[in-house]
Amino acid sequence: MTIRLTINQVNPEMERINEAAAIIRSGGIVVFPTETVYGIGADAFNADACGKIFKVKERPADNPLMVHISKLGQLDDVASDVTDEFMSAAKILWPGPVTFILKRNKKVPDVVTAKLDTVAVRMPAHPIALRLIDASGTAIAAPSANISKKPSATRAEHVMSDFDGKVDAIIDGGHSAFGLESTIIDMSKERPVLLRPGAFTIEELEKYLGTITIPEYIDRESESAVAPGMKYRHYAPDKKLVVVSDNSMLLKLGSVKDKIIVLCSDEIADKIDGKVRTLRLGSEGNLYEIAKNLFDAFRKIDRMDVELAVVQSFPRRGIGLAIMNRILKASDSSEVGSIEELRKYL
Repeated sequence: MTIRLTINQVNPEMERINEAAAIIRSGGIVVFPTETVYGIGADAFNADACGKIFKVKERPADNPLMVHISKLGQLDDVASDVTDEFMSAAKILWPGPVTFILKRNKKVPDVVTAKLDTVAVRMPAHPIALRLIDASGTAIAAPSANISKKPSATRAEHVMSDFDGKVDAIIDGGHSAFGLESTIIDMSKERPVLLRPGAFTIEELEKYLGTITIPEYIDRESESAVAPGMKYRHYAPDKKLVVVSDNSMLLKLGSVKDKIIVLCSDEIADKIDGKVRTLRLGSEGNLYEIAKNLFDAFRKIDRMDVELAVVQSFPRRGIGLAIMNRILKASDSSEVGSIEELRKYL
């Protein structure tokens, strides 16, 4: 049986936090909210407990987990060869929606790191998550709380749909603030490398880390997974999803209107409502709103009587880089440039 614990994220009820922490300490699995998406967590130093995460999520064993800490003093327990330069940046950037790939401390089990010599570490900026880690007395290994390859959970209802009866406890902390996973930066190389764009923009991170290399493969599957979200198709609804390369195409969809739904901004929806079905993501003037609603929209289309979801494209800068990464990963890089191309998916 899964316990559901509703906790106020502004003033977390410590008796409920302690109840969840006791489950972590005993080798159980707890789903908890963060500022990015919900995570499914276990004691990072308990190999058997972390192994349960892979089974419940149907996650490939070569896809490493992310380790969450609540204070910088825990970093030496999970990472090694941490430089003073990195620590100076971490003091500014953490807590926050950014994950760093660091050299691994051998105390971290192989199951967590997929036997790599590196480990993914972050400090979430969420009061419930931080208090849960503190109360558990251990770092918590936690990937996103969703069935592998499916859209991440940004609401407790999403988690209940995926994991009710499969985990020991689910903490309901409301809607995730960002709605997209953390940015992942590989700090184990000579220079910082972006492995996954996310809620913390590259432009802001470069103010503290210097120039960040952005690989060409960032929106595609890579051959190996150094960090979560790299090797496999991710974030995908069951329904087929494509993204348009030119948003003006969305004004010409009347001929296929009965078979599709368009995921788009309020501005585009205002122009095409009545001509084709739409699912509004938010205003183009606030891309963070669109990011917050994206995964919820992906989940909604699976409950709709449509054959295909068509998504508008967004500027690939700031948070828009992360939005487009998730859309392209979910669509398996299915980007179309004409109505004729679109018809091939129907």
